[in-house]
Amino acid sequence: MEALLELEKVQRVLSLMGSGGLSDSDGSGGGDRFLAHFLLFLAQPFDSLAIEKKVVLIFELLREVNSDTLKEVQRLASLEGTNREDERLCPLISSQPTKKFKTDAEKLTIQDAPMIGFDAMMRANSTLEDFCRSYFIFHGLDVNRPHSVFKFLPLLSFTESYIYQLDASNEDSLLLVPDNNSSSTVLERKIQGSSQMSLSDMLDPLDNFLQCQGLMTDQLRNELKSGIQYWSLERKLCQALSRNDKISIEDVMEAIHLKSFDYRVLNLMMYRLTGQQVNDLHMEFLSVSEFLVEICDDLYDYEDDVVNNTFNILRMFAVIYGPLDAPKMLAKCIGEAEEKYESFSKKLDPSISRSYWRRCEEATKEGGKISGHAYGTWNIPPLIRDEGSFRLDRLNRGDASAMTIR
Repeated sequence: MEALLELEKVQRVLSLMGSGGLSDSDGSGGGDRFLAHFLLFLAQPFDSLAIEKKVVLIFELLREVNSDTLKEVQRLASLEGTNREDERLCPLISSQPTKKFKTDAEKLTIQDAPMIGFDAMMRANSTLEDFCRSYFIFHGLDVNRPHSVFKFLPLLSFTESYIYQLDASNEDSLLLVPDNNSSSTVLERKIQGSSQMSLSDMLDPLDNFLQCQGLMTDQLRNELKSGIQYWSLERKLCQALSRNDKISIEDVMEAIHLKSFDYRVLNLMMYRLTGQQVNDLHMEFLSVSEFLVEICDDLYDYEDDVVNNTFNILRMFAVIYGPLDAPKMLAKCIGEAEEKYESFSKKLDPSISRSYWRRCEEATKEGGKISGHAYGTWNIPPLIRDEGSFRLDRLNRGDASAMTIR
């Protein structure tokens, strides 16, 4: 089936060449096929290079290349292991990418290949469902059509699961060991085999994978870096709370804005997968929506986040502003974001705006939450004045749900 699809692509390009007067002048069918394959290769996405840049590079290269150069390249390419290594690093450059990549992937060690666990896949599942139901609207896709979902699901699922796995590794570093020995085994700090690696190093395999799939852009890479920034801030802020150190509102606001980086990563992937230009208005609107959703989730998960010592904007506001002023300052923050949300919403295509509004109403009802963004009411839970005592009390009561990581 795959071979037939490749032949169909070549045939379409041959037809295009014929209609555009690009065929080989000596009438050689082999020459036309060679040019068709070359054009297909040139059109493949590669990092952030634009088509125009590729054309300039090829033009400059061909002015310097002669038959002797090509013979030397052919000799180098024939060296044992060269082709296999190139195809492993970037399967797009292979004439049979899927087959070759599968063969070599079986030989990779855990350190060489990006690996994800079943738990990370399960945790990513609800995010993927929400992403497809909420964001496909902005790509002109119908989530109720299975083909629209399953066509993109493998890449989206792999990426989100990998991110969740790194998120779990980061949260492991935040677990607190209480003084109560009977509870210490519950919160014992895990020792990971990859503990010597930084999160940035652990993200490299995903970066390489996305680049080899032709999905990487400068904007996407910056969003992946935002994930590293968020995890770093989460460590900084939550460890400061555990030591009763001061924290800054600037760090807190930066962290809450960075927290939804995985949605933006998936969204940018969708633009590449569907061959569309990034819509800046949609990205700005969704960024405000993501901000409000993160606050909503933090209010809902407030107690669990206290127990797990993970980032939560209400926890941070309580430390910065005190228990009396924190709810008022957070309400002000929410109000300002809702005004921006309404302003951007009016700029959207009315059909997209209505569809997204309906989706958000569905999500609020399905979650059983009282609070919501831009509609419904916000419910700020009572603040926990002594997190240490609250955490120990929950653990002593054996509340297993408190240790469930979002």
